[in-house]
Amino acid sequence: MPTLSMILNGQEVTVELEPGDLLANVLRDKLGLIGTNISCGEGECGSCTVLVDGLSVASCIYPALKAEGREVTTIEGMARDGELHPIQQSFVDVSAPQCGYCIPGMIMSAKALLDENPRPTREEIKEGISGNLCRCTGYYQIIEAIEVAAERMAGKGGAG
Repeated sequence: MPTLSMILNGQEVTVELEPGDLLANVLRDKLGLIGTNISCGEGECGSCTVLVDGLSVASCIYPALKAEGREVTTIEGMARDGELHPIQQSFVDVSAPQCGYCIPGMIMSAKALLDENPRPTREEIKEGISGNLCRCTGYYQIIEAIEVAAERMAGKGGAG
């Protein structure tokens, strides 16, 4: 049986795999990290978004073995020392979640965007989350939360 070794949320982990295991299933079923949601199973909705070496990927179609030796970050790895990451806190403060199902993937896409572009325009934010679908909102609060997070991460406080 093959094994997968990776840095997961800052910790080295090794897990046994079944042939054909996908990263989302390994995270959820073998490692108990259920914040990575699986909705479409086809890489279309973004609810399963995680970061692999800082890039957002649809983990529901990402072969687990491709994560070998890589750094994988999930929603569970965002908070530090009991404090929400500024992106997570901004989503809370502007009431971005509705049902919440898409939010972990949205936050992970927002992190990838803000790591690459700390001061995105509204259009760049829309593009950055274009792979994430939300059925509950018109995206207004989600975009606002990412704008607030960008301000906070740049040291300007942001609205809340």
